Parts: sequence; C-alpha cells; structure tokens
Amino acid sequence: MTDPRTPRTAWTRLTEPTLVRRSVVSVVLAFVLVWAVLLGYIFITYKHTITNDPGLQKYGDALLVSLQDLTDPAHAAAAIASTETWTYIRRRQSGIFPGKTLHALSDAAGNPVFASPELKTLNLPPRQPQAVGVITEASAQGSVYRIYTGHNARWALQVFEPKRTDSAFLAYNGRFILPYLLLAMPFVLVPVWLSVRNGLKPLQQLASRIARRNTDDLQPVGFNARHRELKPLEQSLDTLLARMRQKVERERAFVQDAAHEIRTPLAVITAQAHVMARSQIEEERTQAQAHMEQAIARTSHLAQQLLDLAALDEAQRPAPRDLDVAQWLRAALAQAVPQAMARQIELSLDAPDTLPTRLDLPALESIVHNLIDNAVRYTTAGGNVAVGLRQDGALLHLVVQDDGPGIPFTERSRVFERFYRGLGHAANGSGLGLAIVRQAALRMGGKVQIGEGLNGQGVGFFVSIPLPHSA
Repeated sequence: MTDPRTPRTAWTRLTEPTLVRRSVVSVVLAFVLVWAVLLGYIFITYKHTITNDPGLQKYGDALLVSLQDLTDPAHAAAAIASTETWTYIRRRQSGIFPGKTLHALSDAAGNPVFASPELKTLNLPPRQPQAVGVITEASAQGSVYRIYTGHNARWALQVFEPKRTDSAFLAYNGRFILPYLLLAMPFVLVPVWLSVRNGLKPLQQLASRIARRNTDDLQPVGFNARHRELKPLEQSLDTLLARMRQKVERERAFVQDAAHEIRTPLAVITAQAHVMARSQIEEERTQAQAHMEQAIARTSHLAQQLLDLAALDEAQRPAPRDLDVAQWLRAALAQAVPQAMARQIELSLDAPDTLPTRLDLPALESIVHNLIDNAVRYTTAGGNVAVGLRQDGALLHLVVQDDGPGIPFTERSRVFERFYRGLGHAANGSGLGLAIVRQAALRMGGKVQIGEGLNGQGVGFFVSIPLPHSA
C-alpha cells in the first residue's frame, strides 16, 4: 500500500484511479453504446427497406416512364447515358459509392439500343422473360449485382446496381454518425465533469477534517453533512469512533482493575514477608508463610487468567483439532476431583460414551475449566455439581449446574463483566472466570447463558457451540 506521505509524481497522479475519471469514462462508454445502438438501428432499417421497399425498383420504373415518350433510339440511348453519368457522379459525391450502376436498353423487338461498356466484361446473365418486374441478384467478378428488369410499349430496360456489403454499409454509416456524437460529447462531458467534481467537494472536506484530527481524538466527526448521500458515511464514522472510544475505555478500565487486583495480593505478600523477617514467634512466621503462599497462588491464578483473556482477544485463532469431546471432558473433570473431595462436593457427568468432532481446543479448555472451577469454588461444602454434554444437530451443548447459593437475578446481567464479583461470597476470585467463558464461547461462534441450578437451587451455565459441517 502506498504511504500517503510519499510525494506523488505526475505519472502516479495520472494513473491513480479517480471518481471523476471514472465518471467521464462512463459517459464516453455511454456515447459508444449510443453510437452502436444507432448504427444497429440504421442497419436494421436498411435491411427492412431493401426487402420491402427497394429503391432500385422505383428508380427503374421512373426511368422507363421518362423514356416512354422518346421514339428515337439515339435520343433514348443519350438519355440513358446521361442518367448513368449523373447517377455515378452523385453517388460518388454522397460518399456511398459501392460501384457504378450499369444500364442496358433495347427496343420492343429486342434490338440493343444502349449498353454500359462494363457489361461486356462482367458476363452477367441475359434478361429472363419471367424476371420482368422482379429484382434479382447475380454475381460477377467477385461482386453481387441487383438487377432490375422492366419494359413498356417501346423499351425494355435492365439496371445493374452493385450491392453494398453489410460491412461497407456499417463502415459508411459509422463514419456518418461519429462526427455528430463527437460534436455533442464536450457539451455532455464538461457538465458531467463539473458536477462530479463539485459533488465530491463535501467528501473532500470530510476527508480533510478527519486528516487534521489528532491521532488520539475519538470524538464524533462533527461534520454535519447536508447531503443525503454523505449522512450514512458520517453516521458510520461516528458509530465506529464511538465503538473505539468504548473499547479504549474498557481497556483502560481493564488495566486499572487488573493493576488493582494484582496490587492487593502483592501488598499481602509484602506484609507477610515483613512478618516472617521480623517476628521471633514461630507460629506467627508459619501463619505469615501460609498467607503469603495463598497470596502468591492468587497472583499466579490472576496472571494466568489475564493471559487466557488476552489470548482469547487475539484475532488469530488456532486451527480446530480433532478430538473426542466426551473423553476429553471426563479427563478435565477428573482434574477437579481433588478440589471437590476436599470440600466434600459430589461431581457428576452426563455425557455420551464418545463424541468425536473438530473444535478450538484452547477455547474449550477455557470454558470447561473456568465453569467447573467456579462451581466447585462457590458451591457450599457438601453440595453437588453436575456437568452435562450432548449434541443436538449442529450444536454442541455443555451444561454446568450446582446447588450452591446461586446468583441473584439483579446481578445476573453483570456476571460476565470483567472483574465483577457478586456480593455475599466467601470464596476468593478475580472476577475474570465468566468473562473468559463468554469470550471463549464467542470465539467459537457460540454463546453462554445463565439459568437455574440443580433442584431449584444454585445456578447453571448453558453453553451452545456450533459444530463444523464435517463433524
């Protein structure tokens, strides 16, 4: 991509696509189309005229009428010769000259009166009695001639007109139409060019306003577009900037919350390390060490969750992997057994024996581990945690339910926010687990919903993930 700060050469400016040039080229192409349509219309009309109203027939009949009062063969021959010469000159002046029109005249007895000299070398077929009053065609020396045959009481006339080829007709009429279109083109192109150029001025003003903005300025453009065509663009830019502002604000709040969450255990570690270093009482040092180890574990857990969330926010996704989700889920649930046994929590799994598919495994791990960890962490000692897995058509359904204290309805709309922790819980947490679950589900094209827990108590999380078609 060309750097906009790089100086543009004259050649670059000339070859760079522009809307003005595109509009002008479109008009030129429209003129070419009009020229082709007119030429086609003239050609079709010409074909229709030749077929249904031949001018040669009228010309021959008129020439016979002009000869019917002439009784002297010499006078008749002179009249035909003069007509032939005049026709030849006129056709050449008009620019439609395909060849010379030839004539043959004989008296009523069949005696030749006049014949064009060129007829001797053409060897055209003689007049046929049955062809009188009919336009026929014959070939001679690579040319096609249309032949008129007619007679009256004194004379019999044949007219041999060279037939224009379709290419010759199209070439002549194409040249005939072209000057008119070229004459009209500037009167169309100039207004189009001016209108497009003036029409693009508001867009150029908008671009200039955006270019002058500070790189950190995410406020609305404030252009106040008056034209209907520019209003959607301005609204889209304002919407995009609003989304960017919200994202920056969320990231800023996220960094502040993360720093606050990390500072708390670090303060505990500092304080307990001071106790361990200064206290002379063994019991106090042992208790301080336990608190410090707990704070270190919390910090490590928070750091890992931050890394998981950052990995899920990345645009680049790992390639899906083939795995048996049912078997994998059993292994993941087994890892939570020691923690559940320590709190006397019963874990159960309702899943098919096997369920092979292709999935984003890191995202699935984030969903399962955080949901099970949250359920075991917040469920009352001696409670139950039930995990369910099933496939319904093209969807994979994962359910984690417990019979713990649950989440009030007033808080359920916020539990997926980062660093949000509900009130009234004794268990420690970072408030990132459910945010990671939601982000991982979105990355897999699925969704997570909150619902009822076991036996009317606790809470349940229901995850739906679309499966690939090949699954």
